[in-house]
Amino acid sequence: MNATRYALLAATLAAALGGGYWLGGSQRTEDGRQKTEVQRSAPTQERKILYYRNPMGLADTSPVPKKDAMGMDYVPVYADAEEVAGQVAISAEKVQQLGVRTEMAAMRVLDRMVRATGRVEIDERRIHAIAPKFEGWVEKLHVNATGQAVAQGQPLFDAYSPELVSTQREYAIAVQGTQSLQSAGREAQAGMQQLAAASLTRLKNWDVSERQIQALAQSGGSQRTLAFLSPVSGVVLEKKALPGMRFMPGDMLYQIADLSRVWIIADVPEQEVAAVKQGNAAEVHVEGLPGRSFTGRVDFIYPTMNEMTRTVPVRIEIPNPDGALKPAMYAQATIASGAHGAVLALPLSAVIDSGVKQVVLVNKGGGRFAPREVKLGMKGGDYVEVIGGVTEGEEIVTAAQFLLDSESNLKAALGGMTEAGLDSSRQVGPTPDLQTKSVGHQARGVLEAVNEDGTVSITHEPIPSLKWAGMTMDFALANPALVANVKPGSAIEFELVERGEGAWVITRMTTRGKSRAEHRH
Repeated sequence: MNATRYALLAATLAAALGGGYWLGGSQRTEDGRQKTEVQRSAPTQERKILYYRNPMGLADTSPVPKKDAMGMDYVPVYADAEEVAGQVAISAEKVQQLGVRTEMAAMRVLDRMVRATGRVEIDERRIHAIAPKFEGWVEKLHVNATGQAVAQGQPLFDAYSPELVSTQREYAIAVQGTQSLQSAGREAQAGMQQLAAASLTRLKNWDVSERQIQALAQSGGSQRTLAFLSPVSGVVLEKKALPGMRFMPGDMLYQIADLSRVWIIADVPEQEVAAVKQGNAAEVHVEGLPGRSFTGRVDFIYPTMNEMTRTVPVRIEIPNPDGALKPAMYAQATIASGAHGAVLALPLSAVIDSGVKQVVLVNKGGGRFAPREVKLGMKGGDYVEVIGGVTEGEEIVTAAQFLLDSESNLKAALGGMTEAGLDSSRQVGPTPDLQTKSVGHQARGVLEAVNEDGTVSITHEPIPSLKWAGMTMDFALANPALVANVKPGSAIEFELVERGEGAWVITRMTTRGKSRAEHRH
């Protein structure tokens, strides 16, 4: 009986509690229908703000909300925010404002072009020295000026030589004797034929032409002087022959060069010579012939290097049928190194060169960007081969890297990269204070010019950290984008680092104040 009573009491209590919950959580709408609100077991907790950081990434924080000098709100940093070491975060709105563009790391065939300066030179294999093989005197000159064009077989000079005259007479007599002894015995005919053959051999050894020998045989006599003919076509480079002068066997009287084909000796930089192979196609332009181009192939790569210029001479053979290319002309050669298969490549604009290492920004999604050190290979057009550091398919920032640097204090993230670089571990949690080793020197000056070779000319103020006085110098750029919006004559602030001994590279550049032209106006 008691058990039954207790059961009924428990059922009644449960019903009362359930009804109270239903009535407490129910409301009526305007049309009289009931609606039920979901009751949560605990109220939502507000996120705890630790501090507010500078929106431009500067080392400035505030315990309360505030604005910077440009009117931008400081960004709250929450206690429950998880940041990955070595990464930086940018809001989606800011990413869009900065104009960040990305491209996938992909396999590409790089058609590498090697550019080098050079000069036109004579093909050494087409230079001929005119040196008679007999003793004699120059009676008359037919070619009497350096630079004169001559054709093969054209008379150069008339020579008188007693030895040449006697050999002509001997040959003419032997030929006539052979004809007159046709009815004589074999021994007499053989002796006369041997004399004629010996005389003919001497004349040929002295470079007497077949036409001249036939004329001697037909005339039956000798000539006092004999014209010395040019063995080749070309241009007279040197003339030593003078009327009446005596010459000995082997004396060079003329030097003639055939300029129908010439050489371009291109000085290829040491770091580019490995890409040049014998047989590579080449295109050549010369300043003296604007609008014209000449094509040829790499004929020879010299085995030595110029210690002063750190270049290797490369010989390109070029047809020159009209003689437009003159020896000693300056030339610009572009050598196609040829495709070597597909390689993992990135746009050149994606690489930030600090002078010590090369870094790219990897898009991690959600406004997060991670700096990654990379190892680079050969360049081809607007792309560069990546040997290590990124994998195919990763999304790499190709534009606005330097704006990201300024916006998010990227240098602190770069400083957090370990020396291993490519395989550094990533920690989750608040980023510790990282001490970045400073290798840059701050300077101020005026941008004078952007040179054709990609360097810039700057007149800088004294640089105390380097103990430099103010002067005008040329510097290399870590990335051409540094001067994309800087005009010559602009007052600038810049940072430079020493990549190698005496090799200074600018890694950052900003304008300050007005340019010289604006001040004049």
